[in-house]
Amino acid sequence: MKTTLYTLFSVLILIGCEKPNPENQKQNLNGYWEIKTVKMPDGKKKDFDINNIVDHIEVKGDSGSRTKVSPKFDGTFRTNGISENFTLKIEEDSLRLYYETPFDEWKETVIEAKDSTLIVKNRDNKIYTYSKFKKFDLPKPTTDN
Repeated sequence: MKTTLYTLFSVLILIGCEKPNPENQKQNLNGYWEIKTVKMPDGKKKDFDINNIVDHIEVKGDSGSRTKVSPKFDGTFRTNGISENFTLKIEEDSLRLYYETPFDEWKETVIEAKDSTLIVKNRDNKIYTYSKFKKFDLPKPTTDN
C-alpha cells in the first residue's frame, strides 16, 4: 500500500513540474493583454488594478507584433500606430520574443502562456503578469415609454 502511494505521489509531482511546451505557447500569445503585476528582481511587487493601455499581440508563424492600444467604451481600440515587431525562437526549452527597433534590441522569455494568462521575464529580470483583456460590458440604454 505504501509503495502504491509513493508511486502515485511521485507521478503527480512529475506531472506538476512538467515544463510547458514552448511550441504550444505560441498559439496563446494572440490577443489583447492587460498588465496585472510586475515582480521586481528584489522581490517587490507592483499591482495594476486599472489600465488605460492594453497590449495587442498578433503572431503569424515565427514572428509577430505588439501594439499598445487604448480600449474605448464602444468595444473598439485606439492606437498611436506604433508597433514593435518580434521574432519567436525556442531556446533552452523556452519561448523567447526577440524585439528589434531602430533604437534598441531586447528579448523577453515567456514563462507561461495560457488562454487567459501571460507571464514574461524581460532583460532586467522583471516578471510581468498579464491577463486577457475583457471588453467593457456597459448596459445598453433602454427606452422606456
